[in-house]
Amino acid sequence: MTDTSRFPDLPAIDPGRLAGILAFVQAAEQLKDTLRSGATRAGRPESTAEHSWRLALMVLVLDRELDAEGIDVTKLLKLCLVHDLGEAISGDVPAPLQTPGDDRQKRERRDFRTLCEVLPHDISEKLLALWDEYAEAMTQEARIAKAFDKLETMLQHVLMPRRDADFYAFNLGYGRDRTDAFALTRQIRAIADAWTRDLMMEARTRSA
Repeated sequence: MTDTSRFPDLPAIDPGRLAGILAFVQAAEQLKDTLRSGATRAGRPESTAEHSWRLALMVLVLDRELDAEGIDVTKLLKLCLVHDLGEAISGDVPAPLQTPGDDRQKRERRDFRTLCEVLPHDISEKLLALWDEYAEAMTQEARIAKAFDKLETMLQHVLMPRRDADFYAFNLGYGRDRTDAFALTRQIRAIADAWTRDLMMEARTRSA
């Protein structure tokens, strides 16, 4: 039997504070039903929550390389987890439909604030600061999070059931300004691009 006396206890917290935290967690669950334009390899529509999970997983398995360059991996994981939370309310806008001046970022920030309203003030302010850091690419961690965000999407697209050549052609230019910012993300991008080109050639052969 494990001697639990060797481990520190986790004290109970203020009931009102806990109620706000749980209300937020329950509201954030909506991200599981927020669908993206992409799909899983089985063809099921992908949720934004699934995208955010695999984005964080990419950071976790690359933590040695990131840490060696002085990147705050804990901060980076936090950014990955909060960056799309506003979509729990407003939904996802596919990349081909995004246009300059569409106020998408402003709307997502407003929705994120709404989602955080039930939280204790100190937590909501901390999460909003993380969201702003990501949105404005204020730090090295935020810039890397944005690059990984694009790469996760590209990697998912090569797993999806086959699409037409135009779909893959769009991916070859997608988010390059973000992924070209670091040697590591350029390296991953080169592999994703090679896979994408193979699929584009296959799609052209099918349609010939």
